[in-house]
Amino acid sequence: MHELLVIADFSSLIAFVAIGELDLLVKLYHKVINTDVVRQEIQADLPNWIEVSSNYDLTQFQILQLELHLGEASAISLALENPGSKLIIDEFKGRSVAKRLGLSVTGTTGIIIKAKEQGLIISGREMLVKLEIHGFWLSDKLKKQIIAMLNE
Repeated sequence: MHELLVIADFSSLIAFVAIGELDLLVKLYHKVINTDVVRQEIQADLPNWIEVSSNYDLTQFQILQLELHLGEASAISLALENPGSKLIIDEFKGRSVAKRLGLSVTGTTGIIIKAKEQGLIISGREMLVKLEIHGFWLSDKLKKQIIAMLNE
């Protein structure tokens, strides 16, 4: 069976590190990759199941930098080099570009929903509260939609 390649941008990794829930990623995906650029942005120790890759097209990366942050540009570039991968990205502009380029995307809240569906967490609402305490912003409308999806 082919294992899904999961590429994580900065915000989701740092959010799960901040609330002590980084292990959700390995429980859901077994292995996660980030780029050398994203790794430089993260000031935390990361477990060895998060691999670092610089195997992306530098020209594509430079083009994407014209409209995105470096980490987003590198993560999208890596995803483009790996068709069928899933990109974990939260920022609206980065998600929009990734979707426009035909990439499969999810975000921090999507991971929480999936973890709840698979019985890995008891309360997604509690995780959302923890994220907010650590500066992860969600609009009230989006928060209500997520809580409805969590059936909480």
